Amino acid sequence: MADFDLAIIGGGINGAGIARDAAGRGLSVLLIEQNDLASGTSSKSTKLIHGGLRYLEFHAFRLVREALIEREVLIGIAPHLTRPLRFVLPHHSGLRPAWMLRLGLFLYDHLGGRKILPGTETVDLTHHTVGEPLKREYHRGFIYSDGWVDDARLVVLNAVDAAERGASIRTRTRLIRADRQDDLWQLVLNARGKRETVTARALVNAAGAWVPEVADRMLRLPPSGHMRLVKGSHIVVPRLYAHDHAYIFQNADGRIVFAIPYEHDYTLIGTTDEDFRGDLSTPTASAAEINYLCGAVSGYFRKGVTPDQVVHAYSGVRQLYDDGARSAQNLTREYLLDLDGKPQEAPLLTVYGGKITTYRTLAEAALGKLAPTLRQGATWTADAPLPGGDFPHDGIDALVARARGLWPFLAESHARRLTRAYGTRLDRIIGAARDMAALGERFGGDLTAAEVRYLMRHEFAETADDVLWRRSKLGLRLGPEAVAALTRFTETGGRAAAE
Repeated sequence: MADFDLAIIGGGINGAGIARDAAGRGLSVLLIEQNDLASGTSSKSTKLIHGGLRYLEFHAFRLVREALIEREVLIGIAPHLTRPLRFVLPHHSGLRPAWMLRLGLFLYDHLGGRKILPGTETVDLTHHTVGEPLKREYHRGFIYSDGWVDDARLVVLNAVDAAERGASIRTRTRLIRADRQDDLWQLVLNARGKRETVTARALVNAAGAWVPEVADRMLRLPPSGHMRLVKGSHIVVPRLYAHDHAYIFQNADGRIVFAIPYEHDYTLIGTTDEDFRGDLSTPTASAAEINYLCGAVSGYFRKGVTPDQVVHAYSGVRQLYDDGARSAQNLTREYLLDLDGKPQEAPLLTVYGGKITTYRTLAEAALGKLAPTLRQGATWTADAPLPGGDFPHDGIDALVARARGLWPFLAESHARRLTRAYGTRLDRIIGAARDMAALGERFGGDLTAAEVRYLMRHEFAETADDVLWRRSKLGLRLGPEAVAALTRFTETGGRAAAE
C-alpha cells in the first residue's frame, strides 16, 4: 500500500493548486518544494488575474474565455487577496484603429460572462483624471476591467488549505530520485540533510522552469513536451500618479508593458519577455531590461522614469509550451498536461505552461487526467473560499471597519494591510490583544512578532525573506537593522519575543 495517493513536485501556484484540489477530493497528498512556497516564478509575476487582452489578436479565444471566467471566480473565493482593477489603454496612431480596439474590448467584456467587473468605457484623456499623468499628445483612450492578486499569498493559502484538508506540505525538501515500480512511485527525499523514502500511486511534475531538470536528473526520463524558458523582469519605482487605475502601454516593438499601483507608495512596471538561458536560481533584471522598461513608460508619461529611480527589481523565469512562435512574447500561455505511463504503471503527469489566472482549472484538468488511477470526489474549488476569504467580494471595507472596532489601537493602514493579507483569519493573529505592546516586538513599520509567529506556525514561513517578500511585500519598507532583528527572531523559531 502506498504512503500517498498523489505526490507533487513543485510548490508554485500549479503544484499548490493541485494539492488543494486533490486533498479536498479525499486523496492523500504529498507536496514537496526544494525552497519556500512560491519562491520561484509564482512570486515574480505582474500580479494580475486577467483574460489576456493581447491574446485575442492571436485568436486564443478558448484561453481568453477560460481566464476571463476564472478572473471572477478568484475574486469570489479570495476577496482578501484580489481586487478589481481598471486599466487605461491610451490610443495613438501607432495602434490599430480606435474602432477595432473598441470591438476587441467589447469581445473582452462579453466573452467570459462578466458579472462583477464593470465594462469598458471610452474616455477623453484631456479632461479625465487618468489623462493627467500622460503626455498631452494622448487625447483618447479606453478604460476596461481586469484584476490584481497577491500572487505569492495565493500560492501559500492554497497550500495552507491543502494542509488543513490533510495534505503533507514539505518545504525545503529536495527530491533526490524517483523510481517507477510497477503501480507505485518510490521517492527518495532529502529534508535538511535527512533522507526519507516514500511511495505514491501517482506523481505530478509541476516544477515550473525546473521541469526538465526534474525529468532528467530525478526521474531519468526525457521530457515529452516542448518548452521554452522565458524571463520576465519588473521594476518598482516611487508612485508615479495619485489615482488607483493601472495603465497598459503598447510599444513600437509590439510588446505590452503595464504600470500598476503597488503597495500604496509605489508603481510596478513590467514585464519583459526574453528567452532565458542561465542559472534558474538567480534570474535578475539586466540593465538593458531596466532601461527598456523605463523607456517604455517614459514614452507615455509626462514625467519620465529613469533607472536611478528603481527601488526594487525582480525577474521570474516562466516555463511556456513552445508552439513554434518566433518571439518569446508571442508564445502561447495555454497549458499542456502530458500523461506518461502504461495502463498498469503508476502515472506521471507533467505540467507545461499555464498562468496564475487559470491555475484552478488547470488543477481540475490535472486530476481529471489522473482519474483512471485515482478514485476521487467531485470538483469543488470554484465555490470554496481560500482561508480567510469567507466574506463577500465587495466586503473588504466592512472587514477593515470591524477590525478597527475590535482593535482600535490598530492604525487604519495597519488594519487594512492585515485584512488584505489574512481576511477573516486576522482574529487568529490579534486575538485578545488590547494594545500594540501585546503584539510583541516590532520589526519596523507595522510588522509585529505576533504576525511573524503566526506565519511561522501556520503558513510555512521559516526565514526573514519568506516573511518580507512572499508572505508580504514589507521588504520594500524595512531597513537593514529591522531585517537583522527579524532574522534573529525567525532563527530562534519565534521564541525570542515569546520569552
